[in-house]
Amino acid sequence: MANGLYNKGREGFLSGAINMSSNDIRAILVDTADYTVNLATHDFLDDVPAASRVAVSAAMASKTVTDGIFDADDVTWSAVSGDPSEAIVIYQHTGTESTSRLIAYIDTATGLPVIPNGGNITVTWDSGTNKIFKL
Repeated sequence: MANGLYNKGREGFLSGAINMSSNDIRAILVDTADYTVNLATHDFLDDVPAASRVAVSAAMASKTVTDGIFDADDVTWSAVSGDPSEAIVIYQHTGTESTSRLIAYIDTATGLPVIPNGGNITVTWDSGTNKIFKL
């Protein structure tokens, strides 16, 4: 799979259900041995098995949405242990898995896959034209 946006995430943008500037947006390190992405049908966090979630970030900070491009501060997961992580899932955190909308899937990035060793893992988002992602 290549990087992409979930269809229901796109729908959330168009319907107004997702506001990238004001909503709590988080990132998950994912073990793809336990999760097979389906951008067309997966809609909420409950579609990503708990066993595949290696680490979940706090809310992303300093988010921007300029010219259809989403960016935020780099994310650091602290004291990460567990399975190798081959992907990152970005989602709208509501506190309830069945309403936390999936937004983006990233499996092609510098530093992926990453093998946790109990230390911190930092994702440095792309500083190029499309930043984290572009609509």
